[in-house]
Amino acid sequence: MDTYGNANTFGGLPVARLNDISNPRATWLENARAGGPQPLPAADEAAWSLRIPPYRAAETFPEHFARFVATVDTTKVSALIIGCWGESDDSSGIAVDELVAHADRLPALRHLFLGDIWSEENEISWIQQSNVTPLLRVFPDLESLIIKGGSMLTLEPVEHAALRTLEFQSGGLPDDVVRAVGASAFPALESLELWLGVEEYGGDATVDDLAGILDGRGLPALTTLGLMNSEIQDEICAAVASAPIVSLLRTLDLSMGTLGDEGAEALLTGQPLTHLERLIVSHHFMTKRMCDRLAEALPGIVLGLEDVEEEDDSDGSEVWRYVEVSE
Repeated sequence: MDTYGNANTFGGLPVARLNDISNPRATWLENARAGGPQPLPAADEAAWSLRIPPYRAAETFPEHFARFVATVDTTKVSALIIGCWGESDDSSGIAVDELVAHADRLPALRHLFLGDIWSEENEISWIQQSNVTPLLRVFPDLESLIIKGGSMLTLEPVEHAALRTLEFQSGGLPDDVVRAVGASAFPALESLELWLGVEEYGGDATVDDLAGILDGRGLPALTTLGLMNSEIQDEICAAVASAPIVSLLRTLDLSMGTLGDEGAEALLTGQPLTHLERLIVSHHFMTKRMCDRLAEALPGIVLGLEDVEEEDDSDGSEVWRYVEVSE
C-alpha cells in the first residue's frame, strides 16, 4: 500500500467513491481525474472507499455510510476501504460500529482496509484505532484485512478460517496486539505483515511478544512473514534465526527497521535460509561488507538490499539508526 497517498486499487479493483455531498457535481476520485461527473461503477466492479473530510465535513461518517448503503448494491461489494471517519482524535470505533451493524448488508465482502489515511490527512501515529476484533467475527468470509495506525488499537485472540492476508501498518504496534496475533488461529493465513514501530509511538513489543507467531502453531499455511519497521530489528533477526515458522516461508521481510551487521550475522549463523525465494532487508544499516556476505551466502534469493545506509563509526561517533515509518 502507498504510504504517501490513498489507495488507488484494492482487492484487485479500482477505487470508487460516492459524490461529495458538499459538491454534488464532483466525485471523490474519478471526477478529479476525469475532469467531470462520471457515473458510479457497478457495485462489484470497484473497491469502495468511504471517507469524510477530516475537518468541517458536510456529513458524519454514519451519515456517509447510510448514503453508501442507500446508493450502492452493497450485497455485491467485495472490497471496502475506510478512510477518514471524523476529526483526528475520533477513533475508528465510529467506522467499526457501522460495519458491524450492517454486516448482513455486506455478504460478499472479502477485502477490508481500515485506516486508508495518509499524512496530509493525519499522521500514521495519530490515527486513533479501536478494537478491530468484531470485524473478524462478523465477516467470517473475509480474505484480507489491513489496519493502519496503532494508537488505541486492540485485538483479542480470535479464530478465523478464511483470512489469507493480515497487515498492521503502524509507527508503533502495541505489544498486546502482537501477542493476540500469536494467540489467534488463522489456518488459511498466507501473508502476515507487522510494522512494529518505535516505543515513542506505542511500539512496545519485545521479541518475547513475538513467540506465538514465531512458533507458527496457529499459522500452518503462512508463506510470507513481515516483521518490519522495528527499532529492535537485530534482536528480531536473532529470534527469527531459530524460529520454527521460518521453514514454512517463501518470503521473509525484515525491512524498514534498524537492521545492522549484528542482526545479519544472526541470520547467517542460524537455520538455513536457502529455501526462501525472497529475503527483504531494504532500509537497513548494514555495512557493504555484510551485504556482500549475505548475497554470497544466499545465491539465487532476491535479497532486496536497496537503500543501503552503511554504518561508518570510524570517527568514534555513535551511528543513529531510525525506522522508515514512525510519526
